[in-house]
Amino acid sequence: MGDTALEELDPLALENQVCFALAVAARTVISVYRPLLEPMNLTHPQYLVMLALWQDAPLSVTELSHRLELDPGTLSPLLKRLEAAGYLTRERDPGDERSLAVRLTPAGVALRAQAEQIPPAVVERLDMELGELRDLHGALTEVIAAARRAQQR
Repeated sequence: MGDTALEELDPLALENQVCFALAVAARTVISVYRPLLEPMNLTHPQYLVMLALWQDAPLSVTELSHRLELDPGTLSPLLKRLEAAGYLTRERDPGDERSLAVRLTPAGVALRAQAEQIPPAVVERLDMELGELRDLHGALTEVIAAARRAQQR
């Protein structure tokens, strides 16, 4: 039996691990975004915050935390940096003093026009068909749902 056959049968072979493939894919794809986001003064996690706000602002910190699937302790420094950059504000919600409302500033709204160039640039840099990327997104969404179900067991 050759080495390749043994690797295929080894349940602990690194290259056979879904978690390894996902981790490497995530890091590698995010690295494609980095040079596109730098001129906008955004990191990838900050870009995700801005995407959520461009889609539906204002949002409470709690709602933003749920949408991004980030705990508030991780989200808070991102919001502080985005606020310091002038892209958003955090204010007490007049309807609920315990809640912080996150709102885009005019600069944050204007940044969206620049950001619209990012998705096509990523598709071009990946040199993959849009249909392939949509299929991949669908498969990853299924993996996420399966992992959530597994966590609930």
